[in-house]
Amino acid sequence: MQADFWTPNWRSPVQETHAALIFDARDVVGESLVWDDRRGRLAWVDIIGRRIHRLDPMTGAHESWATPDLVTSIGLRRDGGAIVGLRKEVALWEFGGPFKTIAEIEPDRPEIRLNEGVVAPDGSFWVGTMANNITPDDTPLAVTQDAGQLFRIGPAGDVTKLSEDRFGITNTMAWTQDGRFITADTMKNELYSYTWNQSSSRIAERRRFFGGFERGLPDGSCMDADGHVWNCRVAGGSCLVRISPDGRLDRTIELACTWPTSCAFGGVNLDTLFVTSARFTMTADHLLANPNEGGVFALRPGMPGLRGNRFG
Repeated sequence: MQADFWTPNWRSPVQETHAALIFDARDVVGESLVWDDRRGRLAWVDIIGRRIHRLDPMTGAHESWATPDLVTSIGLRRDGGAIVGLRKEVALWEFGGPFKTIAEIEPDRPEIRLNEGVVAPDGSFWVGTMANNITPDDTPLAVTQDAGQLFRIGPAGDVTKLSEDRFGITNTMAWTQDGRFITADTMKNELYSYTWNQSSSRIAERRRFFGGFERGLPDGSCMDADGHVWNCRVAGGSCLVRISPDGRLDRTIELACTWPTSCAFGGVNLDTLFVTSARFTMTADHLLANPNEGGVFALRPGMPGLRGNRFG
């Protein structure tokens, strides 16, 4: 623990067994956390809050920008900017600037929206879709169909469907060192493993990777340097799980939030694990008793993560 790793809302050191609140974001649905190793900043989105955050966890310096509609994911670009998933569009964005759409996903299906989005090892941006679950007044709408699919957006804005498989809610996008792709269907409480043919931009040979865990449901994930998957357990899970390369539960880390949503390794040595969370659908009484919901947390799990990919 470095002595200068503090924020104004945090007065205890990061520990392996305790995830500390480092920023009281109060996000409705914080998601898509990434570490910008060039700037030493975290970036993430609040989907329903319609804003993008950037935080220096060393000093607590925070910036946020409003978005014109739902903002569902963010990735970093090789030229220093960002790539952003909105409700239906994927756009290039300079922090604080206008959104420049480069692709629209299934424009003939207005009932479908984007969800997860992560930059892949080949410099493309992969996004998942789902049936819209948010009404015009931002209240929840039940997902009753497997309408989601996975897409690849190339640097020129070209869109490729990655497979014909359908998902209830697409979440988790991670690539293993042996060339497999890990993703999740939150509705089914399962993570899947695919082979990835980089030359054809397709995934195939889906198999069940991890499922049946009884605490919450799978949301966002990241990889550590040992090849393990760290998965956020949303919808009441209140924890992170570490999953071994062969799909076994390796460790469970408790969190002081009930809906953890996304995680990313960061810090100078990539040895701090940061976690976003949500407060969507929670009652006023619950939030009064659990004020950290929607915050950003950090812990030291005892191993480093991997540097994130950049688009372009």
